[in-house]
Amino acid sequence: MQLGIRLHDTKNLPLPERLDEVNKQGFSCVHLALSKVIKENSVAPEALTPGYAMYLKRLFWDKKLDIAVLGCYLNLANPNPEKLKETVEKYKAHIRFAALLGCGVVGTETGAPNEEYKHEPACHSEEALELFIKNLRPVVEYAEEMGVIFAIEPVWKHIVCNPERARRVLDEINSPNLQIILDPVNLLDISNYEQQVEIVEEAVDLLGKDVAVVHIKDYVVKNGDIDSVAAGCGKMDYTALMKFIKERKPYIHATLENTIPENAVQAREHMQKLWEEA
Repeated sequence: MQLGIRLHDTKNLPLPERLDEVNKQGFSCVHLALSKVIKENSVAPEALTPGYAMYLKRLFWDKKLDIAVLGCYLNLANPNPEKLKETVEKYKAHIRFAALLGCGVVGTETGAPNEEYKHEPACHSEEALELFIKNLRPVVEYAEEMGVIFAIEPVWKHIVCNPERARRVLDEINSPNLQIILDPVNLLDISNYEQQVEIVEEAVDLLGKDVAVVHIKDYVVKNGDIDSVAAGCGKMDYTALMKFIKERKPYIHATLENTIPENAVQAREHMQKLWEEA
């Protein structure tokens, strides 16, 4: 297991110094969301040039850090056709960029059938799932052309809200370039968190062969809802996840989420200990 961190959760420093800090904290890879980290440069599609990609590639290579995920978390179920067109173009630009940059995957979540990208009951409808699959298909076809893996992340509040719906998306698109980012906490909600062990086991059973990256965080129950926190700071049972990684994906990129600079090392050490004990 290659442990990493979301780059935007690290100290707000110029990029070279930021990567040095990631090294000091003992991580080997990052989740890179350009708009959240490299604010001095435009992330519009026309700015994602080959030269920009090669500059970043040299920088990360010099720091011995993989880019596990190039994040592009936009709404592929936006009902506004102009906004949807812009979103598809941004995804294609990130896919081209990832091809030059050498990223593990271009990662995304699965949206909501509204312009605000907010949870509503319609997110879990059959119509929303069919719309998402329809709009996802040309993006994956472009990823195939560019030789890039496009990975979707199931989230309870979004359209692909559980392992069963994620399996359906994979089967209907039927492409080796479409894979999964597995974040067990994102499959939980106040209505189901007490079944977390069964939910993670179902995810591993249905999606395991297509999991490309793992996101790791923890959760607490607060004010009648689930709040995400750093690994080791909550109620998450990692037993099934660690067993899955150790037995089937031993070199997978696993990036921490919801850390702060003050607890990132503690979260990394917690997960390394669980890995060694698995």
